[in-house]
Amino acid sequence: MIILFTDYGVRGPYMGQLRRVLAQRAPGVPVIDLLADAPRQDPQASAYLLAAYAAEFPARSVFVAVVDPGVGTERAAAAVLADARWFVGPENGLFEIVVRQAAVPARWWHLHCRPDRLSDTFHGRDLFAPVAASIAKGIAPPGEERPIAELRRPDWPDELSQIIYIDDFGNAMSGLRPPSQPQSWALKAGGYILAYARTFAEAAPGAAFWYGNANGLVEIAVNGGSAAASLALRVGSPVLLAPVGSPVC
Repeated sequence: MIILFTDYGVRGPYMGQLRRVLAQRAPGVPVIDLLADAPRQDPQASAYLLAAYAAEFPARSVFVAVVDPGVGTERAAAAVLADARWFVGPENGLFEIVVRQAAVPARWWHLHCRPDRLSDTFHGRDLFAPVAASIAKGIAPPGEERPIAELRRPDWPDELSQIIYIDDFGNAMSGLRPPSQPQSWALKAGGYILAYARTFAEAAPGAAFWYGNANGLVEIAVNGGSAAASLALRVGSPVLLAPVGSPVC
């Protein structure tokens, strides 16, 4: 299957144009719309989000992953093979956490191909989608395999102490993973100290809390409300986990 992960948004023609290319070049291959509202123009925050969801998909899945504020510049185009899944998109750190968490060493190809139609601002349609379609059909990436170290961002942390995504309910997802004994930890966000709750029902109506979400990340919610609105959170807002009763909390 081919999985779409972008910051394009659902309004406008962009996702439809990606799907059109994939349908023409890889007919019969299922296309999954995973996310169209990844952190906008933020490859770092998007990298932690992509890694959290990629592991759900089977081997040979091909991701068209595009969060690309440098489109049209000299940034490289990449195809990455990590844990038998392919990732096609810009070389800007978007695949760092996927590569870092891979069970076996990942590999990457610098894509040198330049199609006849290559706009300056829509490489998702003109370059990444065609390459992904070819890979989905079993064709090798059209480029040169390069040492994986060239792709890496070693200065990025294993976990990101920030909000990386806010859903339509106002739940705020972070780049942190829950500790093994979550009930012993408090979370600081938006100037508030939040206790852990396993489920929404464990928190009082209107109360803010943190929990480990279904994809293994720390998330902030309000039972029956919006954590983003109640705590004034946005993508990039800092969060901090600390043992209950510690000075920082």
